Amino acid sequence: MDFLLKQVFVGLPKTVGNKEAVNPMEREWTSAIFKEPVEGPIWVGKTGLTGDGQGDLKHHGGPEKAVFAYSFENYRYWQEQLDIKEISSGGMGENLVMGNVNEETIAIGDTFQIGEAVIQVSQPRQPCWKPARRFKVKNLALLLQNTGKTGWYFRVLKEGYVKDGQTFTLVDRPYPQWTVQKCNQIIHSRQQNLVEMRELAYCELLAPGMRATLEKRIEKGGTKAPDISDRVFGPNE
Repeated sequence: MDFLLKQVFVGLPKTVGNKEAVNPMEREWTSAIFKEPVEGPIWVGKTGLTGDGQGDLKHHGGPEKAVFAYSFENYRYWQEQLDIKEISSGGMGENLVMGNVNEETIAIGDTFQIGEAVIQVSQPRQPCWKPARRFKVKNLALLLQNTGKTGWYFRVLKEGYVKDGQTFTLVDRPYPQWTVQKCNQIIHSRQQNLVEMRELAYCELLAPGMRATLEKRIEKGGTKAPDISDRVFGPNE
């Protein structure tokens, strides 16, 4: 199972918008979602790529979210559904644009050799309000979540240089049943399934933070989905 690294993106936080704007979607905000393409080899370290950063270190970054990847094929879907041609590679703030793969075909724990680096899928991305602000689509985070087209994070097992055009070579697939799509369904379902939640929480290669979140829901009986309005709408409302 080989996938293609089509493009690499990095970027540091920057502030855009207008402090005085009446429309919340036009107000000033700071994010590292505006990433630029990289040409040639770039170093992938334990906490991310050289020259990359995050605007919200509470919810982004760290070893379990070192590298964010998104499917190239997903962009065609969003362009057609939203009729916004500007939603293209790098638009979701990803570092790696991967071809021939999506959330249904990649799973937690999938381990790849790419260039000199070895990286491992750690968790799905939980969409927040920032892509919505960028493209002026208030419910975009919900659309990403409900379709399962969220993207996913890698942890870095071996540091090294990578570059666009290289192939992801699968070296281990311990949990083929826990595709990113399946994880999204369990995590975001309004009908909380305690059995599936418990099984997913036992997956040792799922990021510890996400396992802890599932365990808390299980302790509460999983009877009610959490309030996600702050994450998906935030200051856009």
